[in-house]
Amino acid sequence: MPKQKTHKASSKVFKKRPSGTITYKKSGGNHKTGKDSGKAVRQRRNLGKLAKGEVDRIKSVI
Repeated sequence: MPKQKTHKASSKVFKKRPSGTITYKKSGGNHKTGKDSGKAVRQRRNLGKLAKGEVDRIKSVI
């Protein structure tokens, strides 16, 4: 049986950490952030973490 191909769009968005968790960059932080509160801008700097139920599904495609 052939190997499953990597889903290229997902592999560019999601990154696997050494601990096994999968992270991604949060949206909306590149420009037009003047209207947002400082708290919202700071929270977008941090990486988002996928829920455990979605981790198994994403690991199979990246």
